[in-house]
Amino acid sequence: MSTTTVRALLLAIALCGAAEAAPSERVRMGRAYEHGEGVPRNPELAAWFYCEAAREADPDAGWALGWMYLNGRGIPRDDPRAKAMFVWAAQFGHEHAQRMLERMRSVVPETPDCLRPTTPPTAWGPPDPEPEPVLAEPPLPPPDPFAGLPLQKQPVADLVGRLAPHFGVEPRLALSVIHVESNFDPLARSPKDARGLMQLIPETAARFNVRNSFDPQQNVRGGLAYLRFLLAYYRGDVALALAAYNAGEKMVDRYGGIPPFAETRGYVQKVLALYGSVRHPFDASHAPSPSVVVGPARTN
Repeated sequence: MSTTTVRALLLAIALCGAAEAAPSERVRMGRAYEHGEGVPRNPELAAWFYCEAAREADPDAGWALGWMYLNGRGIPRDDPRAKAMFVWAAQFGHEHAQRMLERMRSVVPETPDCLRPTTPPTAWGPPDPEPEPVLAEPPLPPPDPFAGLPLQKQPVADLVGRLAPHFGVEPRLALSVIHVESNFDPLARSPKDARGLMQLIPETAARFNVRNSFDPQQNVRGGLAYLRFLLAYYRGDVALALAAYNAGEKMVDRYGGIPPFAETRGYVQKVLALYGSVRHPFDASHAPSPSVVVGPARTN
């Protein structure tokens, strides 16, 4: 069988797989933020999710980010970067990206910062016979927003760093919640009577055995216990866990996703931007399965 025939078969298989495969979690989040489906529209955050997915060899993400660059969809138009993303998607068999490359022959691609292959990928697979394209080390994750906290906030970060591992919660997620909820103020109190660092309402405090919500250690323990429960209940879906932290599990289950409340949607967006991931490890033994099937982009 000739090399050309082998490539044609591989491309056909890739195209079939791309047509059948469901979009990845990062692509779904990218689409949600690009189009404002279930969350406030945020093109920059959408581009970040697409870029993260593209680094994991997701051709749909490469196509989506290329389309945003090509059309200036919330980010500056950049034809060279658009073509680079189409090249990236096409090497994995993305049909639309391959067709778009035919229209952009005169454009010299410029790889975005999030994708830095040492050998430029081609639209039709690896060269024959050698060498195959080699990808550079993936870029570092977004910088930790809590790496340089002011001295007055550092004790809270130290407390979270000690306690969070005991609850199976990543410290960065807990700190992201604290930042949005109270801005590290242990005496914060909302008009709805949410109290302390993680803004526990009296019912939640009682549910997780917190007697004094203004005591930093008790408050953080209660908030971590609640996050652990929500992450288990929603099977590691951070957006849904955050929506429930803000609006309650009943509301998330009722709407089958993030409720259509401006406050809740804004809250989820802010915390996700700080945390930088839509998935989190979870221990299913800490909560039953959700009573309804939910998805991060559904609002009704």
